[in-house]
Amino acid sequence: MGMKKDNIFEKLESQQWLYGSANDYPEVLAALRRAADVCHQINFMPPYEVDKRRVLLKELLGEISDTATVNPPFRCDFGFNIYIGQGSVINFNLTVLDEASVTIEDNVMIGPNCQLITITHALDEEQRVDGVMQARPIRICKGAWLAAGVTVLPGVTIGEGAVIGAGSVVTKSIPAGVLAVGNPCHVLRSIDDGDIVDGVTEM
Repeated sequence: MGMKKDNIFEKLESQQWLYGSANDYPEVLAALRRAADVCHQINFMPPYEVDKRRVLLKELLGEISDTATVNPPFRCDFGFNIYIGQGSVINFNLTVLDEASVTIEDNVMIGPNCQLITITHALDEEQRVDGVMQARPIRICKGAWLAAGVTVLPGVTIGEGAVIGAGSVVTKSIPAGVLAVGNPCHVLRSIDDGDIVDGVTEM
């Protein structure tokens, strides 16, 4: 289990617009540095150090099931806001900015070079320089698949069994059971029995 949250982290999760930068809050700087250090250890371990990597992931993340796979390299801001369910597989080079919670439910597939971004900043330059920001949670529901290079933006939920095409930028929530593609990502069609692959053989 990841480290205990303090009040500033609860405020970040409140979805309010907030003033302040990491430099103003020693506990935030400490959390960022801790996550960076643990990610560095994970990413520079020899590939065969599976058990040691899992121990570090359990220390870093809010929760990770024993049957989930996270392939390095992996980067996150805090770690303790990330929850990964049973059987989920995360490919190389996932980046998670987890100022709010990021929930990856059971049997999710995340392709290489994906980004899950919970934090956004004010459009007004003066406010942005002053550190005005907002964090909103992300949820990837059971059985969803994010193909390579997908970016998911703050506040988005990907519905159960949905497939997000490679390179998509998901700005709004996507319903269950659909194929969605593009920038901005939009629903292309439903996934149905016509998508079942015939003639599958064993490897």
